[in-house]
Amino acid sequence: MYTSSQTEHLKKEILVRIIRAFLSEDFVKNSRLIPFDMRPKGSEVPYRCCIYKERAILKDRTIAGLGFSIEEDDDRESLSEYAQQSLKREKPDENVLTVLEAACKGCTGGKIFVTDLCQGCVARPCVQSCNFGAISIVNGKSVIDDSKCKKCTKCMQVCPYGAIAKIKVPCEDSCPVNAIVKNENGYAKIDFEKCISCGKCVAACPFGAVHEKSQIIDILRSIKEGKRVIAMFAPSIAGQLTGDIYQLKTAIKKCGFFDVYEVAQGADVTTKHEALDFQERMQKGDGFMTTSCCAAYNELVDKHLAELKPFRSETRTPLFYTAEIVKKEHPDCVSVFISPCVAKKKEGMKDNNVDFVMSASELGALFVALKIEISNCEKDSYSYESSKEGREYGISGGVANAVDSISQDKQFKVEPTCINGLTKESIRNLKRYAKEGKCEQGNLIEVMACEGGCVGGNATINSAKKAAKAICDFTKNSCSLKDKIDAK
Repeated sequence: MYTSSQTEHLKKEILVRIIRAFLSEDFVKNSRLIPFDMRPKGSEVPYRCCIYKERAILKDRTIAGLGFSIEEDDDRESLSEYAQQSLKREKPDENVLTVLEAACKGCTGGKIFVTDLCQGCVARPCVQSCNFGAISIVNGKSVIDDSKCKKCTKCMQVCPYGAIAKIKVPCEDSCPVNAIVKNENGYAKIDFEKCISCGKCVAACPFGAVHEKSQIIDILRSIKEGKRVIAMFAPSIAGQLTGDIYQLKTAIKKCGFFDVYEVAQGADVTTKHEALDFQERMQKGDGFMTTSCCAAYNELVDKHLAELKPFRSETRTPLFYTAEIVKKEHPDCVSVFISPCVAKKKEGMKDNNVDFVMSASELGALFVALKIEISNCEKDSYSYESSKEGREYGISGGVANAVDSISQDKQFKVEPTCINGLTKESIRNLKRYAKEGKCEQGNLIEVMACEGGCVGGNATINSAKKAAKAICDFTKNSCSLKDKIDAK
């Protein structure tokens, strides 16, 4: 879900300013000045009606960057007070997303309607396609009854003239579980009982009104306090930044981290467990098994698809196994996972071995703030050299390929299929597989919430296609997991 939009540039600029404020002699004062420094008196107002509106929204973005919910802000609390609170915070907020009402456009509700292009054709394909009786003919033209329309879009698909259109509300339309609703004022609101933290709404909103709450201050504070802070970066991060992962380790350590681990190391553990889980399920007679490494998918199953729980692998995520290794080797450390997505922040809060989560875009902002160029850094080695398959976990098909690569049971051959991005349609398909107890496409279903895999996460820097290519180019010389296993 990479986007190079101006909203992303604004978020990054604010994060850079927050980091520099923290590293300055007066964090509280410099945090308060961020909106004014970005829009000084007499400056051009590029986006909103006036400079005061611009500053108000920049203030809200800064509040989110400091790790707080905009929904709880009453306008009277200054950024100085929020900065002070961030220094005293014991743990991050439970909900990882927040909506900036001041930035929200309050888009008109989504609907399907018939345009003037309707020719009133004799075949009436739109009427025939609607299973809800929502379309009728009035004065020779098709008319849709909004009270009956289910927005299935079948009429749009069959109209030979393309005369039926859909008005979209980007955040609502992107949400696969209908967790975005309108509040009493007509602005976007997140129903956290439904939300799976996939972050699709963050990438979809053209106004940048849906914002993730940063934990960057918590991380920097731990470093400043002299704690042993250890970074664990997701396999997909390797495709987001210049230089290779060996230079990346040096760059991260320059930021003050004590050590750096590849989460691809945990991916190798996940692969071994998942391959065994798959064989046991096939021997038991199960029709299929889904993967379990995507945090948003796990939230989906836990909140919305209980019928899929018997088919989801019991194997834990690569983050779980990596954090377990890190805490075993460094019991008193502060562990920080560097992630491509919002959902991993939610997973981190549920894992006692994960203290904080930083996004790839936040790491990029940290490098900018500290003027660190990865490509100029020396290479550093890892205590465990991860496999080719583990390093490709973040690419769609990577998990299924990893399990297949070490599966040796000829009787129960892995037949992988991929859910390449969670949508309303893919969720309907998953429900059907659970109901029927089988999947016609295969027996191992890899589920990724983001199109392209983790490289398509909402908090990435590079496009999914470019990131995937960069990872594949890098992993050409990596050892296969099978060879690593055979060598033991």
